[in-house]
Amino acid sequence: MNSKSPVLVVIDVQNGFLTEHSRPVVPIIVDLVQRWHDAGRATIFTRYLNFPGSPYERLMGWTQLRESPATDIVDDLIPHAAKATAVVDKTIYTLFNEEGTALIKEHGWTDLYICGIDTNSCVLKTAVDAFERDLTPWIVTDASASHSGPDVHDAGILLATKFIGRRQLVTQAQIPITL
Repeated sequence: MNSKSPVLVVIDVQNGFLTEHSRPVVPIIVDLVQRWHDAGRATIFTRYLNFPGSPYERLMGWTQLRESPATDIVDDLIPHAAKATAVVDKTIYTLFNEEGTALIKEHGWTDLYICGIDTNSCVLKTAVDAFERDLTPWIVTDASASHSGPDVHDAGILLATKFIGRRQLVTQAQIPITL
């Protein structure tokens, strides 16, 4: 693809995913989103919603993020989410549910700059799914975290190098916001 059309994808920065390990990334994401919006660029936010009987509950015993305030986007990002192209609710790891897939196609976005929580699951899965759809995923490593801790974040980064390539991992300072 010769013509780049970027979108910033902010994955699951929700109250229920905030811990001592993930909370420090929120101001970094706020800054990145603000600069992205100031440049007139499009954003998508995702919100993970768990449900009774979900695979997360049935197979993993994980029953969190079923209702507000846990499912709410963190306060610092609410004004930015209101200006986003979309807030996609999802019950799976990836942005690429029916709504997310349609949005990407409708807008012709080719490059997805992905940040958020959790690096090892929803961020990684969205990047891999973009890769497999012949899109160009970029994981913004310093604007991503894992609520389980830095070792799990690092594991997600390591897996990303194998799934999408080391060159697809960038810091926010390396993003050409004014493409």
